[in-house]
Amino acid sequence: MQSTRSPDGSDIVYERHGDGQPLILLHGGMAPREYWLPVIPELEEYAAIVPQRPGFGTCLDDIDGTGPDEVLDRETEYVRELAAAVDGAPVLFGHSFGALTAVESATVADVDAAIAYEPAVLPAAYRETADLAARMQALLDEGERREAVKRYVEQVLHPDGVDDLDAWLAEWPVWPDCVDLAEEVVRMNRAVERYRLPDRLDVEAPVLVMSGTDGPDFLRESARAVHDALPHSRFVEFDGISHSGPAEAPARVTAEVDAFLDG
Repeated sequence: MQSTRSPDGSDIVYERHGDGQPLILLHGGMAPREYWLPVIPELEEYAAIVPQRPGFGTCLDDIDGTGPDEVLDRETEYVRELAAAVDGAPVLFGHSFGALTAVESATVADVDAAIAYEPAVLPAAYRETADLAARMQALLDEGERREAVKRYVEQVLHPDGVDDLDAWLAEWPVWPDCVDLAEEVVRMNRAVERYRLPDRLDVEAPVLVMSGTDGPDFLRESARAVHDALPHSRFVEFDGISHSGPAEAPARVTAEVDAFLDG
């Protein structure tokens, strides 16, 4: 583990795997560093930087009522500091909420490029009725942590349903860690539900936006909207891959990443 100091005096802790251009991997709301384990072996040409995100473990009471800009500001600031601490201009690679963080961080950080797999952005019509954070919080208030996180899995990872979700979860290696992160999943969903995608994202670096046909339709729609809002962007859609694309099909996804960065 390595670390750098943030402006507020806290440590930004991260793992570094391999050598080459730094590729900072930003996880979403589930299974922080473990999410990238299937991806890292495919990144042989890069130095994979996997941070311990500041803010994990934060009580919801600490951010209750704060707007998405304040939540994202905290996220983007640690990325900016981390990007400045590593050797060379890094590439940001984010998944879900991490993808939103990557795109927003690229507006303030000195980065070579950014890669965003299904950024956690809600279309306007969908956002008007979005209540996942509230439903999860209600279950947490009742002491139902496992059921709260299952609501997230059902809506985001398996929107079309799965024959036996409990059996699927039992085989999912990161499931216990996801349950432990229930409060943070609610925190990020609250930020997502309040976020408004601007007409233009002020990102000068090139961005690769990716999506999968088997994920939620609203995230596919939003991925295209993010692509349209970026001045220098490429869009790739993977057939037969879900919202868990990078971890689900690491070879296919990283092949596109290599082609994008080589180009």
